[in-house]
Amino acid sequence: MRTVYALARYHDCQAAIDFLTGAFGFRAHEVSKNDDGTVKHAELLAGDDLIMIGPGRPGGPGIYVAVDDVDAHHDRARAAGAEITTGLTDQSYGSREYACKDPEGNPWFFGTYRP
Repeated sequence: MRTVYALARYHDCQAAIDFLTGAFGFRAHEVSKNDDGTVKHAELLAGDDLIMIGPGRPGGPGIYVAVDDVDAHHDRARAAGAEITTGLTDQSYGSREYACKDPEGNPWFFGTYRP
């Protein structure tokens, strides 16, 4: 049973969902909307893990997601417009990873390290 969930806040949740699914390969699991059609809560899947998306002020400490092929993931994210803040780096603890920001400035970290 999961007890900890990643949460990212966005001014425009629908645009965030479109970017995160296109750039990072996440899958929309649940999207709840207000009567006016704006997203009030969403859940995206990264493998078997869940990331919650909600309206609010972007920013914060960031989210780390483990991926199998970080080089291909990096290239996909860059092509989709992610701002790469730290290029692909081999870390001393055995991970290969990179960091980026989505269009609203939330920091994301992707790598091969699986705690």
